[in-house]
Amino acid sequence: MTVSIFDRAQTSARHIREQIKNNVDVAVVLGSGLGAFAETLEDKVIIPYEEIPDFARSTVEGHSGRLVAGKLPSSSITVAVMQGRFHYYEGYSLAEVTLPIRAFCAMGVKKLILTNAAGGVNPEFKQGALMLISDHINLMLISPLRGRHDHRLGERFPDMSEVYSRKYRQIAKDWANEIGIKLEEGVYMALQGPNYETPAEVRMLRTLGADAVGMSTVPEAIVARQMGMEILGVSLITNAAAGIEEGPINHAEVMEMGERVSEEFCELLTGIIARLCRSE
Repeated sequence: MTVSIFDRAQTSARHIREQIKNNVDVAVVLGSGLGAFAETLEDKVIIPYEEIPDFARSTVEGHSGRLVAGKLPSSSITVAVMQGRFHYYEGYSLAEVTLPIRAFCAMGVKKLILTNAAGGVNPEFKQGALMLISDHINLMLISPLRGRHDHRLGERFPDMSEVYSRKYRQIAKDWANEIGIKLEEGVYMALQGPNYETPAEVRMLRTLGADAVGMSTVPEAIVARQMGMEILGVSLITNAAAGIEEGPINHAEVMEMGERVSEEFCELLTGIIARLCRSE
């Protein structure tokens, strides 16, 4: 007998709750090279993905493959952090890719921050820039909601007119201005990967309205919106997409850029989370 996605998410959620005890205020998914934020939490509980029922395994460099829960420094705010995610290109189904988001929702989490490493399609975005995601384009050409509908997961036809919360984006901008960090803002386009895009494809993406391109985030955002979560999306522009600048693109460059902006990124994310929880 096939176990439903709803029941699988409930099983995962129960296991996580048993380990971390506290209610989670904010869930965060960290992209390639951005895992250092998890290390800033206090009173950490670390759960390898292989110990969580129905969680897949991270197989990509820069994705540690563990759930880290703890307190935001000098606060009572509990944050659950995915130190690495699962990708469609790893061979997982979108149901598997997005199951952690459904588990967070089953735990009662309503605030979600999705981060990723992305290629810059907008030529004005410099390497190392941080971009708030204002909207997305799904060129993965498949939806995580495809298939038999289970009403317990949310609407069959969820509204996508504001996937990434305007309120959350304004909070992020205000904090960034306060600490002197420049935030770009733009449209993220998701492709299946794992190969990088050709220069011709990047020209097409620019024509279609993309500012950054990557291989994740959008399925998670779609599922989160279906379940009524409020989302903030942040992309680290690790490199110029193919054809924007000369030279090849490689994953080592992505990892290196994550390390270079780590301190700035952690300061930004810590302040944003504190302010999201104050804004209720």
